[in-house]
Amino acid sequence: MNTAPHTHSQPESHPPSPELLLIGGGGAMTLSVDVAVQALEQARARGLRTHVTNLGDTLAATPAVTAAAGGASAVDFTRPGDTADWAAARAAAGERPAVVFGVREMAQEAVAETAQALALPGNPPAAVRRIRTKDACRAALAAAGFRQPAVRLCADEAEARAFLAGSAGPWVVKPRDGADSAGVRKVTGVDDLPAALAQLPDREAPFLVEEFVEGAEFSVEGVFLDGTPRVLAVTAKEKLEPPYFVEIGHVLPAGLPEDTRREIEHTVTAALTALELRFGLFHVELWLTADGIVLGEVHARIGGGWIHRMLPHALPGLELYGTVYDDVLGHPVQLPAATRAAATRYFTPPAGRVTAVEGWDELRSHPSVLHAELHVAPGDVVSGFRSGGDRVGAVVVGADTPSEARELARRLVDSVRFTIEPVEPAPEVSLTLEARPLTSSFQISHMTIETVDILRLRLLAGGATVGEGEIAADSGYGQDGPAIAAEAELLARALAGECDRGADRVAPVRARLEKAAADGVSAPARMLVEMAFLDRAARLAGVPVWQLLRLPEPGRVRLLHTVPIGEEIPLDGRPLKIKLGGPDDEQVLRSLVGVDAPLILDANRGWDRQDWERLRPLVTGLAPAVLEDPVRDPALLPEIRAALPGTAVLLDEGVATPADAEFAVRAAGGLNVKLMRFGGLLPALTALTGATEQGAARMLGCFLEPPRAIAYAAQLAGLSDWSDLDGHFWVSDDPAVAAYELDSSSPGIPRIAYGTGDPA
Repeated sequence: MNTAPHTHSQPESHPPSPELLLIGGGGAMTLSVDVAVQALEQARARGLRTHVTNLGDTLAATPAVTAAAGGASAVDFTRPGDTADWAAARAAAGERPAVVFGVREMAQEAVAETAQALALPGNPPAAVRRIRTKDACRAALAAAGFRQPAVRLCADEAEARAFLAGSAGPWVVKPRDGADSAGVRKVTGVDDLPAALAQLPDREAPFLVEEFVEGAEFSVEGVFLDGTPRVLAVTAKEKLEPPYFVEIGHVLPAGLPEDTRREIEHTVTAALTALELRFGLFHVELWLTADGIVLGEVHARIGGGWIHRMLPHALPGLELYGTVYDDVLGHPVQLPAATRAAATRYFTPPAGRVTAVEGWDELRSHPSVLHAELHVAPGDVVSGFRSGGDRVGAVVVGADTPSEARELARRLVDSVRFTIEPVEPAPEVSLTLEARPLTSSFQISHMTIETVDILRLRLLAGGATVGEGEIAADSGYGQDGPAIAAEAELLARALAGECDRGADRVAPVRARLEKAAADGVSAPARMLVEMAFLDRAARLAGVPVWQLLRLPEPGRVRLLHTVPIGEEIPLDGRPLKIKLGGPDDEQVLRSLVGVDAPLILDANRGWDRQDWERLRPLVTGLAPAVLEDPVRDPALLPEIRAALPGTAVLLDEGVATPADAEFAVRAAGGLNVKLMRFGGLLPALTALTGATEQGAARMLGCFLEPPRAIAYAAQLAGLSDWSDLDGHFWVSDDPAVAAYELDSSSPGIPRIAYGTGDPA
């Protein structure tokens, strides 16, 4: 018998299970979400904890990914150094991952840099940067002795023409860094260049022109084990006829002679080694030509096109991402052999509005279907099939042989019948910029404005204007006219191909602009594009914009009389908006004593605590109706609001997002909404609606803007307590009046209408 005294032992502590850090999560497309969820599920099946990072907006838009992860953090993977620094700080705090991985193309540099920072297995960052820069990858492969097409990085059309003149055609124009065949187009001569360049996603960025390779296209899918590339399958591709290169089908394994397959595998693995890649998954594209194998693009990820679903069917027992984790963790890995086949095929309905879809339910119920999706329904508009982004659906099937899989996928896709009716062609985009002097100088606390840039965006159909936006950009407010014009033109061209998708013409405009905001497109550029496309949508609907958006009728717009610093103060009874924030504020405030008119004082954040203490007796004595942006430090706002119980305190400068609007309502009790700052009428409407629901004071403001932009904003006047919409009086020859109405007799953006009874 054990006679030792009984003791209470502490619970045994176990070290936490190792963690997978999945950088970049998944994108908004269903395929990208499916890949990320599978990667997380296969980690969890191995006892790995999981943490996913992504852009904040994308995390919110991909709830299935965050639900599959043990934790999530908003980290910008497009800034690889930021991700590495964040992960290093997290590791220093005890949250050190065992595996760093990513499934998205755009995240691979961040994955590599983070793995290097944490001394974990990964690809060298320089190697990843090299393969993601297509011309650099071509140069490295050619230097290592692999066949490559001649290629040139071009800055403009002139350089592209020079390359065509000195090389053998045909050629291919493509983005330097892109995906899904977006902007990739074949050209047969210099006459084709302008149209090809117009298809590039970013017309200001350098682009590639390379010799066209004639031959059957394939890709090679594989995994690195202990740093060595191992091929899982060769995939056969089927593409649309040029000038576009979008893939419409895949089959794996490709039906190739054994010696050809071995030669492809040897070439690809040798190329990967030469490129110094050693970790994760790979997807390498190539051509079989009369002269042999010509390598194409190289990716440190699995291929798209639902290849991640095809591989496990063709290679029973394969867990694609789990293989990577097992290799890192030192677990034994046995790659299964291919004993079956799989195929993917995409739907390619003609361009137009869908009126009926038949056969979809029958396709989904077929026993050989591994996955099927369709993203169009009656009422939706199909814009054609030029890149991966235009895909409207796909079917993935399994079969015993490659030929059976290919034929089954083709037959099932053909069994779905789309009835299509024609729609209006996508509008053409025209943008102009003109420097315009003001009718008189405009002075506020920190600058004097003499000139603005007028930007006009027109949407054209058959040479006629069908939608128009117009704004003014002022460098004094940090608004760079040429930069805004470039952003707006690029955004408008992207939206032109999407604006008629679906019966709701506002929804695609809203969606594209919200994405543009998340991508960092400036607010003035978004407003200009929004104006033109909502103008077009309203014209097509035969109503004014305010009615299209179901806004209250604006009615009569009664204005404040803005008095810039240094100008004489009129005493005619109109509400006065007095610009302050200068050295003569005390003198100006004293001159207002006894003025029989509502006073709006705007200091443009011009006061500090000392200024407020000095001016407080004068301000409280005047008891202004509105005090706008009085101080630089928001901590003073409670004191100011307490001193002016009958005054509406508003914030203006820096109020540009929904979060800013919420802060303004909470801290000051009111806000001034300017469309140029929010990025258009739609986000401004959201801010005003939120303020209304919370009982906050609301002002609708403007910068120095042309009449069309002012009228566009004035459609929100019915949701505001004060309308400070007189910025056009300095930009145009319009008369300075106390009030105006909007003429909504024609569809689109209303015009400002001046009545004969309006005082000058």
